Amino acid sequence: MQYLAHISEDGQREQSVLNHLTATAEKASQFAKAFSAADLGYLCGILHDIGKYSLKFQRRITGSNERVDHSTAGAQVACLELRNVPVGFCIAGHHGGLPNGGNPKLATSDEPTFAGKMLRKVGEDIEDYRVYQNELAVSACEIPKRFLANAQTGFFFTRMLYSCLVDADYLDTEAFMEDNPQKRLEGTGLKKLDMQLDDFIAPWWKSDKLLNQKRCEILKALIEGSGQKAGLFSLTVPTGGGKTVSSMAFALKHALENGLRRVIYVIPYTSIIEQTQKVFEKIFGEENVVAHYASLDYTTDESGKITDKRYLATENWDAPIIITTSVQFFESLYANRPSRCRKLHNIAESVIIFDEAQMLPVPYLKPCIHAVAELIKNYGCSAIMCTATQPALTPLFAELLPEFESRELCPNVSDMYLFFKRVEYKKAGPLSDEEVAYRLNEQKQVLCIVNNKRQAQKIYGLLDGKGCFHLSTMMCPMHRREVLDEIRDRLKLGKPCRVISTSLVEAGVDVDFPVVYRALAGLDSIIQAGGRCNREGAPEKGLVYIFESEQKPPQEILQNVAAAQRIMRDYEDISSPEAIQAYFDFLYYRLKDEKDLDKKEILREIQKGTMPFETVANEFQFIEQASCTVYVPWKEGESLINLLKNGMMSRGLLRKAGQYAVSVYQPHFNELIRSGAIQKIGIDSAVLSDILLYKEETGLSFEVNFGQEHIV
Repeated sequence: MQYLAHISEDGQREQSVLNHLTATAEKASQFAKAFSAADLGYLCGILHDIGKYSLKFQRRITGSNERVDHSTAGAQVACLELRNVPVGFCIAGHHGGLPNGGNPKLATSDEPTFAGKMLRKVGEDIEDYRVYQNELAVSACEIPKRFLANAQTGFFFTRMLYSCLVDADYLDTEAFMEDNPQKRLEGTGLKKLDMQLDDFIAPWWKSDKLLNQKRCEILKALIEGSGQKAGLFSLTVPTGGGKTVSSMAFALKHALENGLRRVIYVIPYTSIIEQTQKVFEKIFGEENVVAHYASLDYTTDESGKITDKRYLATENWDAPIIITTSVQFFESLYANRPSRCRKLHNIAESVIIFDEAQMLPVPYLKPCIHAVAELIKNYGCSAIMCTATQPALTPLFAELLPEFESRELCPNVSDMYLFFKRVEYKKAGPLSDEEVAYRLNEQKQVLCIVNNKRQAQKIYGLLDGKGCFHLSTMMCPMHRREVLDEIRDRLKLGKPCRVISTSLVEAGVDVDFPVVYRALAGLDSIIQAGGRCNREGAPEKGLVYIFESEQKPPQEILQNVAAAQRIMRDYEDISSPEAIQAYFDFLYYRLKDEKDLDKKEILREIQKGTMPFETVANEFQFIEQASCTVYVPWKEGESLINLLKNGMMSRGLLRKAGQYAVSVYQPHFNELIRSGAIQKIGIDSAVLSDILLYKEETGLSFEVNFGQEHIV
C-alpha cells in the first residue's frame, strides 16, 4: 500500500509519508547541526508524521470526514519508547503549538497538555499506525548534556529543536504543494557584504572634519577588535558617534572571524527601524537585507501572491542580515506557535546587535537577559548591547552568564562622552500645557516630547503660525512618514519648525533641533530626547529643557521618573556616564524585588520544570494591553481600505493596508463603534467610516461624535 502524506490541490500529484518524513528529517537535522543536535533534529523529522500511516488518516486524506490526530503517535513513540521528552514535545506541538507539560499524576487523556496526549489511545488494531516500522527504522539518541543543566536550559533547547522541525516541515510541504515553489532568498555571502561595507566607508577615512575623524576613531577600534572570541559585548557610543555603521562593521568582521552565519539587528521601535533599513539597503543592496516588523509591506499582490522573495525570508530569517524589533525578537523566543518559532534555529550562530538596549522593558528584563544568555552560552551567538546610555545590565548577565565577561568595544568612553557632548540639560520646573505652548511659539525651531497622545494633541492645538507639526501613533505610519519628511526639509532649510510629539520620535529618529523640551520621564528617555538636539555638533550647544507636566507620568514609568529626579538632584551633568550609571543602579536597586524585573514570573514558571510552553507564550507580551486596529482611508490608502470594506481580507492586502492603520485601545474602539464612526471587519479591527475624525494635522481624534454630543 502507498501511504500518502499530501495530495496536491488539483488532485494530480501525491507525496508519500516516507518521502515527506525523510525529506523533513534531513532538513531538520541540517538545521539542528548549528547547535550540535543533528541526530535529534533527524529524529523529530522522521517521527513527526508517523500517525499518517494509520488507515484512518489515509481515509481522511482521500476524502472522509473523520477527525484524525496524526501528531500524538510520533510524540508517544519518542517519549514513551525512546525516552526522549524534548523530541516528544516537538512532535506533539508541530501543528497546534507547543503544549503545556501538565501533571502526569492528574492528567486525563482528553486534556490538551503533553501529559494528556501521552495517555491517548492512538492505535486501531489492524489499522494501527505502527506499520511505519515496515518502512522506517528509528533508534534512540542522546541529548547533549549541556541542554540538561537545568529547567530553563531544557525549556529553551526544546523550543530551538521545535523550530528546526516546524521550519523543515513547512519547507518540505511548501515544496510539494507548489510543485514549482518560488525560490527563496539566496543572499550574498558575508565576505562579499563585508567588502561592500569597506567600499562604503572608504571615503570616511580621509575626512578633515574633527567630528568625522572622531567617528572614524570609534569605527577603527571596532574593526580592530572584531577578532575577539564570540560572546558578550557592550558598545557605549554617544549619540552622533556613528554606532549604526560601526556596530555593523564589527558584526560582519566578527562573524567571519568566528564562523558565524548572519547578523541580526534588533531595534526597540518601528518608528526608527525604517531609517536603519534604508542605511543598510544602501550599503548592501535590498536583496541582502530582510526587515521583519508589523507594518512592513514586502510586495504581495492583492490575492496574497508573493512578488518579493524577502517576504519568504521573514518567515524563517534565512538571510544574511535581519533587521527586526525587540517585540518580534523576544516574543518569538518565548512563543509556542509554529509560525512564530520557525525562525529560532536561524538565530543560532549569529551576531545579534541590540540597539538602544536600555529600552528593554523593565518588567520583562530578566527573561530577556536569560534568553540572550542562553543564545551566547549554548547556541554560538555573540551579543552586542549597543546604546548611548549603557544600562547597568552587568550584574544580571553576571548572574546568568558568569563564564562570559562583557567586553566594551568603544575606546575611551569618558573621553568620547566629553567630545560628543553637544547639549546642556536645564530644569524648567512645572509648566502648564498653555505655558509649554507659549514657550514653543517663542522658538523658530523646537521639538517638544510629552508622555501621552492626548496631551500631544492638546498642545498642538495651542501652537500658532506656520511650520507647526504633530507626531504620534494616532497617525498612520504613511502619514507619520510624510510629516517627518516635511519636518526634515524645513529643518535643513532653516524654516520655522515647531513639533509636538510623543516618545516615538526620541529613540533614534533622525531629526536635528537646536532646542528640545522634554516632559519629565526616565533619565534614559530624557537623554534620548537630547539625541534629537544639535546632532551635528554646532559650536553653540543645544538646549534641552526638562519640565514637570500638568499631566502625571504614566503609571508604568513612575519608578523611572523617581530615579531621574534623584539624579537631577545629585548631579549637575545628568548625561555624564557617572550619572547614567547611578541612575540605572538606583532604578534597579528600587526594583530589586524579583517580580519587578520579571513581572509575570516567567522564569519562576519555567523553573518548576513542567514545560509550561503555552502559559509562558500567553504571559510574555511586551505590549500587554490589547489594542484594536482602525484602517484609515487616507490619501492613496483609500482604494485599499475600500477593498477591506468590501470583504477582501487577503494577507497581502492587510499588509499593504497596515501602512494606513492606527492602533487604539479597546475603550476608544468601543466608543467609535457606538458612534457609528467605524465599520467592523473583524473581532478587533475596523475601517474608519467617519473620515472627519481623522485630522490631517493630528491623525485619529480622541473626540467621538454622537450627533450633537461629543465624548472626549
